[in-house]
Amino acid sequence: MPSPPPHRTGQPQPGAVRGSTQDTTRWFWRALLASALLSLAIAGSLWWVLLSPFGPQPPDGPPGVDVAEPQRVFVYGTLRRPWVRQFVLGRRGETQPALLPDHRRVGLDVHPQPGTATPGLLLEVSGAELRRLDRYERVGRRYRRCLLPLADGTRAWVYRRLR
Repeated sequence: MPSPPPHRTGQPQPGAVRGSTQDTTRWFWRALLASALLSLAIAGSLWWVLLSPFGPQPPDGPPGVDVAEPQRVFVYGTLRRPWVRQFVLGRRGETQPALLPDHRRVGLDVHPQPGTATPGLLLEVSGAELRRLDRYERVGRRYRRCLLPLADGTRAWVYRRLR
């Protein structure tokens, strides 16, 4: 009787059960490594953008703005989430609902459009926190900060995409 052909590497042994403990363990460690690398990449990019002295630095604010005074900022995107504000500012901050009249939200921006209003939140920040928001929004590279009137008549900073 002829002998069975030699077994090739990577192929299951005759009679072996698929999904063995060895396969499960190998899958677990690969998934754990991928998760760790992804987490490290996210943390590194957030550090680069928000805290690194080498990352993007916002330009100086507009002339005539007294950064010693609290500044009002209207937020309509990711900064509406308390955990994002906690991460960027170091605090969640007190917010109140606000409307930006005659503007419509389009993706990550607001566009002027008479007769519409964009809902969001109004928050007060210090001059140092305003610089952190500028860095988060990448002022001068991705957004610009504009002083616009809100529905209640107050004026607040609004981040708008550069075109």
